[in-house]
Amino acid sequence: MIRSYFALVCGACLLLHGCSSGEFEDLNRFVEESKQGLRGRVEPLPEIKQFEPFAYNAFELPDPFSPRDLEATGGVPVATGPAPDMNRRKETLEAFPLESLKMVGTLEQSRVRYALIRTPDNNLYKARVGNYMGQNFGIVTAVSETVVTLKEVIQDPANGGWSERSASLQLLEQ
Repeated sequence: MIRSYFALVCGACLLLHGCSSGEFEDLNRFVEESKQGLRGRVEPLPEIKQFEPFAYNAFELPDPFSPRDLEATGGVPVATGPAPDMNRRKETLEAFPLESLKMVGTLEQSRVRYALIRTPDNNLYKARVGNYMGQNFGIVTAVSETVVTLKEVIQDPANGGWSERSASLQLLEQ
């Protein structure tokens, strides 16, 4: 019985081997043809340049990333300009950058026009001429049906003085 079982297993193996021998013949021939004429060549590594140390000798120069002092040596102001009132109480809309505020409409009460301003946290505030908004000391100079005009006071990084620029918020169309 063991002999017949062994003979059956050997016969099955020979049958499987005979069926599978020609299956990948064309693939093996393609691989052999592709190998002919190939020679491995590795490009030489580029020459490594020697590191040259650099001595930093600008310790006495002012830091370009820190705000400049408003006063030069001797207590004389470096630049003049419309400096903001640092002692006044901040308004709610000054906590947000001007780019994040959206004008969503207008409202008129007792002949005074208010702009309706939406903050990033989806709260709605009224702003009229004379109110402050934005983080650059922006004061509202005009409110129309479609735009709020502001005058911002920014610090000039070149000389530390203050300068004015105009900005506006357009009505958000939905």
